[in-house]
Amino acid sequence: VQLQASGGGLVQPGASLTLSCVASWRTYSSSVIGWFRQAPGKEREFVALIRRSSGTTLYADSVKGRFTISRDNPKNTVYLQMNNVKYEDTAVYSCAVGSSFSNSGSDYKIWGQGTQVTVSS
Repeated sequence: VQLQASGGGLVQPGASLTLSCVASWRTYSSSVIGWFRQAPGKEREFVALIRRSSGTTLYADSVKGRFTISRDNPKNTVYLQMNNVKYEDTAVYSCAVGSSFSNSGSDYKIWGQGTQVTVSS
């Protein structure tokens, strides 16, 4: 498996959740790892990305200040810390790797299976 996302679940509004994306060594060597999400009936949207080498990050406005993306290079893992989750964060979250510092899904070549995050009271 090249990419594996995990950590999703059912959480209440305002709660926190951490997603993990583990990559094979060859896959993780790509320069950028991104998180995207897709809610039912909606198009896939960018959430956050991180440059593997420098740790430089980029966030969607909808999650800025609430979500934090980080990486652990020795573990080939990228995390998405989700704080103060909202109903509208409900979606399938997927991680992907690419070579461009881009928030466009079309620039990412390898995708992992998604993990469901449901925010409900």
